[in-house]
Amino acid sequence: MRWRVIDYSENDAYLNMAIDEAISEAVAKGGAPTIRFYGWNPSAVSIGYFQSLEHEVDIGHCADIGVDIVRRRTGGGAVYHDHQGEITYSVIGKEERFPKDILASYRLICGWITDSLGLLGIKSEFRPINDIVVGEKKISGNAQTRRGGVLLQHGTILHSVDVDTMFSVLRVSDEKIRDKMIATVRERVTSVSQQRNVSRDELYGALLSGFTKGKDFGLGDLSDGERNRALELVENRYLTREWNAMR
Repeated sequence: MRWRVIDYSENDAYLNMAIDEAISEAVAKGGAPTIRFYGWNPSAVSIGYFQSLEHEVDIGHCADIGVDIVRRRTGGGAVYHDHQGEITYSVIGKEERFPKDILASYRLICGWITDSLGLLGIKSEFRPINDIVVGEKKISGNAQTRRGGVLLQHGTILHSVDVDTMFSVLRVSDEKIRDKMIATVRERVTSVSQQRNVSRDELYGALLSGFTKGKDFGLGDLSDGERNRALELVENRYLTREWNAMR
């Protein structure tokens, strides 16, 4: 079955997570494996499935500056998604399309990212279990879940980094620790724009090429059923306090 590639679009955090789940349900029922690119508008914090909302996020400050908060279906840590600073992807397909070994499946999909960055002249490498680095600096973080025979992996590729806003919305218990962590992030995180004078549009073009290389694919969109299911999931799950504050 050929891949469906859904062109870049921007949605709020709740709809982004709901779309990934709606596609996963469709794939489980025989729908096409899908690669989707998207952005977050407004900026948002996503927390891992197993994390505590109150321990990880400054909820009040997020509300003050208009940053959404959503819990993901995937594990991992809290992530600040800047509206202008990154491009996010999701890859969704039947598990049998991918290596059974989790590390091997990360390596496969993250290889599509390193191929994309290579098209921009950026030499990057996969750093197990789920990061991509340039030298020793992280440029992409990724997360994966497998449910009902379907693999979902999503991740971010940083075009720019707003460290100050990142640490204003994520909870850090002590100001001295905060200052140290900010300095550490500046040392250990990089972005496409720090490596090359490349626009977000150019980055997206490279990602589209890198992810589709060697694949039988067609550009497509959500079906009406997927779109309606995503809207249901927004209302019944991703917007609810029961979901976002479940831990």
